[in-house]
Amino acid sequence: MTFADLRTRPARPTVSPLPASRRARAGAQRGPNLTLGPTRTARTLGLAALAVLAVIWLLPMAWAGFTAFKSEQDASDPVHWIWPQAGFTLDGFRTVIERGDLPLWMWNSFFVSAAVTLVTVVVSAAAGYAFSRTVFRGRRALFALTIASVLVPPQMLIVPWFQQMLTLNLVDTYAAVILPQTVAPVMVFILKKHFDTIPRELEEAARLDGAGHARIFWSVMLPLSRPMLAAVSIFVFIGAWNNFLWPFVSTSDPALMTLPVGITAVKDAYGVNYAQTMASSVLAALPLVLVFVFFQRHIVKSVATTGLGGQ
Repeated sequence: MTFADLRTRPARPTVSPLPASRRARAGAQRGPNLTLGPTRTARTLGLAALAVLAVIWLLPMAWAGFTAFKSEQDASDPVHWIWPQAGFTLDGFRTVIERGDLPLWMWNSFFVSAAVTLVTVVVSAAAGYAFSRTVFRGRRALFALTIASVLVPPQMLIVPWFQQMLTLNLVDTYAAVILPQTVAPVMVFILKKHFDTIPRELEEAARLDGAGHARIFWSVMLPLSRPMLAAVSIFVFIGAWNNFLWPFVSTSDPALMTLPVGITAVKDAYGVNYAQTMASSVLAALPLVLVFVFFQRHIVKSVATTGLGGQ
């Protein structure tokens, strides 16, 4: 067959594409929608279930908010538990602020959380890079031990940590509150897996320019890992801010109390002051609310990409 025959040969009939409705039905037949369902009924039921769960989750927060704006007498009145008999008041907030303890507790929580976040991110990033990019004797065994330590509940380490702080004479100091909280093997694992995804060609190019491990880690790995480092920092900060057990055990000095520990001390000779306790809780939650408002996109993205939703 010559080239002229190919030019005069009739063209094949083209197959007309499927209409949009048929393509939509074909896509629905291939697999269900993994979000809320393939049909309108399924989506409606899914949204209704999510709304019910959201209301259940918000009820304790709403109760805390209502209680914070009540007087102490109305806060302990089971009859008027929604609308106080004497009306809403700011006496709980005023009393907590005038006592002078809340600003100190907030400063302690911010200082401890920031220090824990900084040390944890630096140590976890360095360890993750070492496990990902370097080869040394015992590397696999040490990494397996790091992964196994994720299964150990932190409550089991309270006694060994306290004994270490006693040995080092660090009890009732900021160091005693900060140092044990910087142990985060799950963050080491996450950062190690992230460093594994960075192309090695970038590292090899840096080595050709004479860079060593420290230079590659600082100038190549860390700039490429800013979103992941931001995600790890956010979750470590929130965990340190909300931590109650270890700061409660490691110090008895009122000047070193963090917010979760200090809130439990809002008592008098007649028992718990519910309005003041809820007012302290609302004020303590405000910094985390602001963090979520300003970093909402990063938090949601980090949950989706790192699998930290169970933390």
